[in-house]
Amino acid sequence: MPEQRKTATGPGRILVAVYAIFALAATSRAAVQIATKFSEAPVAYVLSAVAAVIYIVATVALARSGSMSFRVALASCTVELLGVLTVGTLSIFDKAAFPDATVWSGYGEGYLFIPLVLPVIGLLWLRRTARVPQG
Repeated sequence: MPEQRKTATGPGRILVAVYAIFALAATSRAAVQIATKFSEAPVAYVLSAVAAVIYIVATVALARSGSMSFRVALASCTVELLGVLTVGTLSIFDKAAFPDATVWSGYGEGYLFIPLVLPVIGLLWLRRTARVPQG
């Protein structure tokens, strides 16, 4: 029977650490934006909060082992990538809808495009650690 490899070993520890940093950054940003100026750009601030939740879920799922954590990590990285691509595109072509930036605006340009690259690396890491033959 195939054995599930741990995703938080070796380079996976760096991946988990980066996700944790982004979870903290996105949560802090969303909390401040929602608490202080929600009426200025509610869509952008709610999207920042959604990004924060996705980063938190991905961090926990990548840090844990087991098939359920693997599936949750896979889903969260996929949703994150779709979110970055969708919000990134909309924020470029419909600037009026995003009067203030989100974590994913401009494909994460405010964060050195790490939000665009991070889910790709996460998905590649999950693919690499998916299953290895026992032996």
